[in-house]
Amino acid sequence: MLFVTSFLECEFLAPAFDEAGEPRGPRLQPTVKKLPTGPIEEPTSPDWTRRSNATEGMPRWLSFTVFRDRCHRRAFLATGLRPSATALADGATVHCWVPARPDPSRSPLLLLHGFGATAIWQWSAHLRPLLGAGFDLYVPDLLFFGVSAAPGPDRSESYQAQCIMAAMEAAGVRRFGLVGVSYGGFVAYRMAAMYPTAVERVVLCCAGVCLEERDLAAGLFVVSDLREAIEILLPQRPEKLRQLVRLSFVRPQLVMPSVFLRDYIQVMCKDYVKEKTELIQAVFNERKHSDLPKINQPTLIFWGEQDQIFPLELGHRLQRHLGDNSQLAVISNAGHAVNLEKPKELCEHIIAFFLDSPQGSHNGQDVPSPNSQKNINFNQD
Repeated sequence: MLFVTSFLECEFLAPAFDEAGEPRGPRLQPTVKKLPTGPIEEPTSPDWTRRSNATEGMPRWLSFTVFRDRCHRRAFLATGLRPSATALADGATVHCWVPARPDPSRSPLLLLHGFGATAIWQWSAHLRPLLGAGFDLYVPDLLFFGVSAAPGPDRSESYQAQCIMAAMEAAGVRRFGLVGVSYGGFVAYRMAAMYPTAVERVVLCCAGVCLEERDLAAGLFVVSDLREAIEILLPQRPEKLRQLVRLSFVRPQLVMPSVFLRDYIQVMCKDYVKEKTELIQAVFNERKHSDLPKINQPTLIFWGEQDQIFPLELGHRLQRHLGDNSQLAVISNAGHAVNLEKPKELCEHIIAFFLDSPQGSHNGQDVPSPNSQKNINFNQD
């Protein structure tokens, strides 16, 4: 079974808030369209989409990747989630899996995927443990992944955050917990900064939000320039996809036949290449640690000890930036794809952090108890 996962993953728009705690300034107005609960057909593509896999490469009925994609969709439907689409006033569309029957007694939890495949590929293994623990799950495709897209030129994390927040508001969710993996962690961090009254707690999984543009030249990463990073993160050839897998997993598959890699690339890596390239460029462009806002929500930083995409140093850097309001969990024998290598451990930490952690109060904000404000190392086989 081939799993290919998330990777790489500024301006900060610090909105003013009114007396009710709501952000002032422009808000993206949503309109919700409920999609049928069954096999989802590709939408009619506007001029600004880049859908190419239907006409090139392996026939869809022979495609292993298409088969796996359908299995993931069925897994989402089997857990009681349904697909919905939120159309925003500026022409953007956010596709999101939402509870078929939202339960006010359950805790809303928003899961943001990383670079690579769509949300269903990165979160399928986590659905049943999190639903069983009492969460109502909301699982969107970020812009330019799956069928979420926007016609405008904005590629910032702030714009992604605005669009996802509009989708949550359209779903009737005003307060929620938030988990972001890799690039999804960049968006999650921005959401926490921009919407502090909506985001209660945050889990950031291998999200190098504290990186600086100069880190590339300084040798912190396995690549030395942005062009090389883009070639790996947006693989268009089997050898680049092999390199991405080997950088992301501690124990990658030893045998990766080119025929399957080409099939995966054709189905998953040919859409929105220009837009995704611009997303990566926006992450690095003139990024400085000193410009990063400090979020106030209790934050769990979850990291694979052997991460080669975003080295663990960035996790320590983030904890120093956030201080006592954060805790760092380092998972042994795991790399950047720790959410796929160690899904059980990630679910256990999410459940404990959101539902089981003793909490105190500081200026009206829930924070972890003093005993939880420390680094945690977990030796996992």
